[in-house]
Amino acid sequence: MQNYVITLARGFGSGGKRIGLALSKELGVPLYESQILAMASEQSGISKDKFVQVDERLRGGLLRKLKAAPNIDHITSPSDKDFVSDDNLYSIQAQVIRELAASESCVIIGKCANFVLRDLPNVISVYVEAPRAYCLRHVMETMGVTEEEAHRLITKTDKYRADYFHHYTGGRIWTDPVLYDLTLNVQRVGRDKAVSLIKHYAETKFSYNA
Repeated sequence: MQNYVITLARGFGSGGKRIGLALSKELGVPLYESQILAMASEQSGISKDKFVQVDERLRGGLLRKLKAAPNIDHITSPSDKDFVSDDNLYSIQAQVIRELAASESCVIIGKCANFVLRDLPNVISVYVEAPRAYCLRHVMETMGVTEEEAHRLITKTDKYRADYFHHYTGGRIWTDPVLYDLTLNVQRVGRDKAVSLIKHYAETKFSYNA
């Protein structure tokens, strides 16, 4: 069995990161999320802070949203004025994601990874979501914020992730189930069973025992 990758997109407050961490531990493979920003920084020589500033965020307002998505196969040279542009930072991250998929089994959270790796046969893409009430409770408990603030955080975070995905995937909808192998409602299935379902799907699709 060649290496495999499980990408995990998640609504804010759904517990998707916890599921990713548990899945990583269950499968015995590394998880990459913020680590991708550090790897992109090390590979390019660009400050990690610049990658953090655009982490799943689309800057620049309406004109930025209307701009065509970049060619992620092209990375600008360090001498070019656009070397630290948002689009080039995205392309560098995409390259890191493709290199990971080619070299090792892993779980990747966010970063449009399901789109970047969409044509590879060794990839499973999962979207994790939950009803607003569930997400509110989770955000309030984990972040110690009021219900009003939790509402604001969920709305804001899901909005900028959706805008980011829409731009860098050429207009695709982040929550479109057709873009994923599995879409899971965590409230209905529970986190532990979500991990088991994803693992079982991987075993079935790739015909191996994790």
